[in-house]
Amino acid sequence: MKLGNIAKVAVAAAGVAAGVGAAVYGSRAATMASIRQIAPADGPYGLYAMDVSYRYDLDRIIERGLGADQGNMDAILAEALPLVPVHMQAPQFGCSAFTLASGEGVLMGRNYDFRFDTSAMLVHSAPADGYESIGFCALDNLGVVDALQTKSRFACLAAPFACLDGVNEKGVSCAVLTLDSKPTFRITGKPIISTPMAIRLVLDRAATTQQAVDLLLSYDMFATSGRDYHFYITDAQGDGRVVEFDCDSPERLPVVTPTRQVTNFFVMHQDKVAPFQRNGAYGHGRERYDAISAVLDGAPMGQDAQVTAWKALRTASQEPNPEDVTSNTQWSIVFDNANLTADVALRRRWADVHHADIHGNMV
Repeated sequence: MKLGNIAKVAVAAAGVAAGVGAAVYGSRAATMASIRQIAPADGPYGLYAMDVSYRYDLDRIIERGLGADQGNMDAILAEALPLVPVHMQAPQFGCSAFTLASGEGVLMGRNYDFRFDTSAMLVHSAPADGYESIGFCALDNLGVVDALQTKSRFACLAAPFACLDGVNEKGVSCAVLTLDSKPTFRITGKPIISTPMAIRLVLDRAATTQQAVDLLLSYDMFATSGRDYHFYITDAQGDGRVVEFDCDSPERLPVVTPTRQVTNFFVMHQDKVAPFQRNGAYGHGRERYDAISAVLDGAPMGQDAQVTAWKALRTASQEPNPEDVTSNTQWSIVFDNANLTADVALRRRWADVHHADIHGNMV
């Protein structure tokens, strides 16, 4: 069953919940009840927020994933929706991200680009054995448009494991971005982690960029849904790095590169990437990378860092292109790694910015 069909069958969980009782679904009911709409829908697509109240076991999900698309998705749903027979597939996505350090602190800017429009969910999580965080989930990956519908609320229980970016209480922010290379699948004897779980792992357990890198490299990476990805991470000290798995290496060796910005090409191979074209396995989006660099380098002395960050996001944003999966900027976010906040604008509506804090409060 495809990912988009999860909402169609998740309503069956209502009957299951009644059978297994409050011990399993009580906290999940509280999570579903927390879902609220933040902004009026843009056509059918809205902005929502939720608080994750149920306890999940990250290690158990990773262990169950078994390095396969279907196994990974089934493991997520077994944790989010126990005893409910539903399956899903992992998403595809592209984007831009960058770090901006100033005397005011450290910001991470992030554009999430995807060909099809989607509703968005702010996911607030405060696990007992991890760090509090906020992240953003594209709800089309859960088959959800209107998150307030009963069946959609059940589907959104999987949202913590479908976040594409976020920031945690330690000031670590991260994002996943797609590439054009063959999917990474490393088998060296380490536990295997999949793309969707990598973001949750960093948000829950990393206090610095170095810790995030160490966490990711302690696993063998499995890139889901037939695509390849790299991970951009920065922290409250402005330590921005990208974790990539070398497309020129038969073993797909992991390479960590300090960088201020990333788009949809291998930063480690940037000398092989030209703008405004596809560059084989090395990727594309060099023109957006260069545009961000020009904005950050050209910012006037003393200019507010938020102003600079939003200018860079606007410069790198993309209009819809049905031929390009990484077109059509769905959301633009400025994560503040010092103040632990996120400001988000949907679909290039730059005058309509919503503010969230680390506790999931959003206006």
